[in-house]
This record gives sequence, C-alpha cells and structure tokens, in this order.
Amino acid sequence: MGQLRIIIKLLLLSMMVVSCTERIDIKLDENYTRLVVDGSISTETMAHKVVLSMTSDYFYNMPPEMVTGASVTITDGVFIQVLTEGLPGVYSTDPTYFGEVGHTYTLNIILADPIGGYTDYTASSTLMPVASVDSIGLELHDEWAQYIYWEVKCYLQDPPTTDYYRCKISKNSQMITDTLIEWYVTDDKYFNGYYIDGAAIGYLEQSYADEFLAAGDTITAEINGIEKEYATFIWDAQVELWGSNPLFSGPRANIKGNISNGAIGYFAAYSITRATVIAPEYK
Repeated sequence: MGQLRIIIKLLLLSMMVVSCTERIDIKLDENYTRLVVDGSISTETMAHKVVLSMTSDYFYNMPPEMVTGASVTITDGVFIQVLTEGLPGVYSTDPTYFGEVGHTYTLNIILADPIGGYTDYTASSTLMPVASVDSIGLELHDEWAQYIYWEVKCYLQDPPTTDYYRCKISKNSQMITDTLIEWYVTDDKYFNGYYIDGAAIGYLEQSYADEFLAAGDTITAEINGIEKEYATFIWDAQVELWGSNPLFSGPRANIKGNISNGAIGYFAAYSITRATVIAPEYK
C-alpha cells in the first residue's frame, strides 16, 4: 500500500510539471491609446521641454509615436509662455525662460486630434525651494577588489521645513544619472533641520566606462528641490522598473502622475543647486 501511494504521488507530480509547460495565450487590450507627457521647468534659464508621445501595444518594437501639431502653453497664473515644436513631438519654451520658487505652473495641452477620447490635457506643479549645497566630496571604497567605487558625499544645511530632494551626478559636464531609474530621491525625514555632513547621494562604479574616474575629472552634483507628489511618482516608477519582489507577487497599482484625463507622465517644476569636486589620483 505504501508503494502504491508513492507511485500515485509521483504520477500526480509529473502531471503538474507537464501542465506547467502548457502554452498560454494572453489577450492584451491593444486598442486603448493614451497620451504620454514628459515635461519640466526649473529655476535655470534655458529652453525647457515638454515631450508628447502615445502609448503603444505591449509587443510593439518600434519607438513611440510622437504627437505633433499640438498647442502647448505654460502659465504661472499671470504670464503665459507659448511653446514651439522643433523636433516632432518636442515642444520648447523661449531660451530665456525660467521658473521662480513659490510659483505654481500649469501646463495646458490642446491636441490637433483626440487621444483616448480627449484633446485637452492639463497639469500643475509648484516650484519648491532647495537649500544651497556647500560642497561635495569623494570617498573611495575598495574593500572588495572587484567592486571599487567612489561615493559622492554632500554637505548642506537642511531647513526646518519638510523637503524632498532629487540628486543627479555628471562627469566632465556629461550627465551620468540620465535616466529615471538612476536618480537618487529622498525626503528629509531623518535629518530635517540639521546639517547634512557628508551624506551619500551617489555611487560611481569603476568597472563602468561612463562612471570611471581619472585624476582631474570634474564631478558635479545637481540637487533639486521637488514637490512630494513628484518624489512619489519617481519612487513608484523606480519600483516598477526594478520589478516585483518577491518574484511572483501581484501587480502594482498604476503609477499616478499629474496629467489630467488619464494621460501618463508628469509635469514637474523644481529648483536647482550645484557643486563640483575634482577627482584625486587613485592609489
């Protein structure tokens, strides 16, 4: 009897294994298209950009289709800045345009043809202040020979208000952290009102060509003052890009942006402070 039970269990197990290899065709909704918005303004005087595109099918292996011929404006409630389209789907402000701390900026988009049933979209963002960074430093970590990296450290006085920071790193004027998943974003929950004495804001892995430091290289840290909603948007997007943990956990809720009428993306306003340091010789 005991042997019979073992045989039955083995047969059931083999059936389960075979069933796991069965082909499953997942039907995806390929008809619902939405507008995608990627735009921002800052305290820096420059041509700020708003990029408009459309979502595509899951298995679509081509670049996204850009949205051309739209009317795009940004206003602070008093002055209206009209953006002009250069490259298809890329709309720019005048190069003398800049944002001011404390102002709330509203993006208005009117499409030539409806997307997702709408032609009009809007979003608003308040330009938050940022504490001026005193300096940045570099600390070498070579505890493990195969993982040598430079730690970028920041020194600044955090104000007593609740603040959110985004940190970006560039080398010799070339941005290293040029994608959302590489941005370091934090609030000041654990150092509110205190002096930040060498907190880590980035790491440069020396096995990567774009992050490798030679003596004399200039490292620049850009720190942005951002609103809470934008910080949350970045955190949620990074978790989505990193993937689920545990592996087979359920899907997350859709990432919440600030564009109206179901569009995807975020229109952000933020302030900028920068500091540089020269890379020393590695010994």
